[in-house]
Amino acid sequence: MNEIQLERIDFEPGKSFKLFSPRLRNTFLWHYHPEFELVYVEADAGIRHVGTHISGYTQSDLVFIGSNLPHLNFDYRLRSDYHQIVVQLRTDFMGQALNHAPELSLVNKLFKSAAYGIAFHGETRALAAQKLKELNSLSSFDQLLQLMHIFQLLAGSKEYTLLNNDESSKDFILKDKIRMGAIYEYIDANYAQKPDVNVVADKVNLTTAAFCRYFKRQTNITFTEFVNQYRIERAKNLLMQDKNITQTCYAVGFESLSYFNKLFNKLVGENPSDFKRKWVGNHDKL
Repeated sequence: MNEIQLERIDFEPGKSFKLFSPRLRNTFLWHYHPEFELVYVEADAGIRHVGTHISGYTQSDLVFIGSNLPHLNFDYRLRSDYHQIVVQLRTDFMGQALNHAPELSLVNKLFKSAAYGIAFHGETRALAAQKLKELNSLSSFDQLLQLMHIFQLLAGSKEYTLLNNDESSKDFILKDKIRMGAIYEYIDANYAQKPDVNVVADKVNLTTAAFCRYFKRQTNITFTEFVNQYRIERAKNLLMQDKNITQTCYAVGFESLSYFNKLFNKLVGENPSDFKRKWVGNHDKL
């Protein structure tokens, strides 16, 4: 079994943050770290898996992740080219200023909310992305000032989604990171076939009934519901590559096209053909 990995982050001497552009799309890196992390990625479509939350993103994603919140790398299994910017911040970033400077009260609230994982969208994401892209051309001091402008922008925005409801799921995952790591890796490796709840239960040394209770307590949904969500996110990625709908249905593990269409509509808000037509049409105009 592969446990959820603790990522060791090294900072350059005299720097309170790390700026880089990782490329790990062929690596299933389910990990956590004490440091805060701001991730921006531009790609056709990808998986967003933060804490017990799983969803997808299209075109771009901007997520702020708090201390020790387990997450999957955002470029995992991306098919086409992509661009990613990651900023990792020391746990004592800005020292005590966040707690004591009244001018930073909104930013302090943002950092506390990051414990749940925050996804930003709309104009906020676009403006923050532009500022992040400028960081490499700035001096270390100006980079710090730019980051504070970015955090102030995020802190004052209403264009966001909290990805987890509470911190208890994070604590539970970290207490049982070998078991949860094995479960997520099994789902990722088998979603296109027939993930067997009995097999995965045996892998983590639980009876099937105990595993089902355990998984529902962890994620607030059943094992089958989680697998289907994962399949639909992978299906969106294939449709964006202009794959045939029937081909996509079977490629992600569904045996009934009508059920695939119904579930896709339920989870995405539109049927696969409309989703594909909108995406391919808009993409062709770029």
